[in-house]
Amino acid sequence: MKTVKTLRVLFLCTGNSCRSQMAEGWTRQLKGGLIEPYSAGIEIHGMNQSAIRVMNEVGVDISARRSKHVDELSAVEFDYVVTVCGQANEHCPVFPGKTKVVHVGFDDPPKLAKDAASEEEALGHYRRVRDEIKAFVETLPESLTNEENT
Repeated sequence: MKTVKTLRVLFLCTGNSCRSQMAEGWTRQLKGGLIEPYSAGIEIHGMNQSAIRVMNEVGVDISARRSKHVDELSAVEFDYVVTVCGQANEHCPVFPGKTKVVHVGFDDPPKLAKDAASEEEALGHYRRVRDEIKAFVETLPESLTNEENT
């Protein structure tokens, strides 16, 4: 019987406050036995309360997490780094060794929600991105290994 190696995956975003935190939360819940997820930012913006709220709505608690700078994880050897926003992709640090960097961009809920007419409209942006991130996480790890073969 073939043993499956747990992959270490870092979800990298600008501020590690929303999208990368959602991705880490979904991965812990849906792929915990296959993937050891981490999240970080190229900056630190603190946890986004609306992201915490919409993740709680679907039973994923990210409230105990904290926003981390990518440098805090320099001792961890990642199999993959998934950049979830354009700025993180453009400013992604170089990772040593065998780490593969894959870009899978998602809209920025805080930016979209900024001009919302109501809190409910604002949360709608967070919910859509939350669900898009879930759909991506459900394709893991196969979609990552397919990326490197294309």
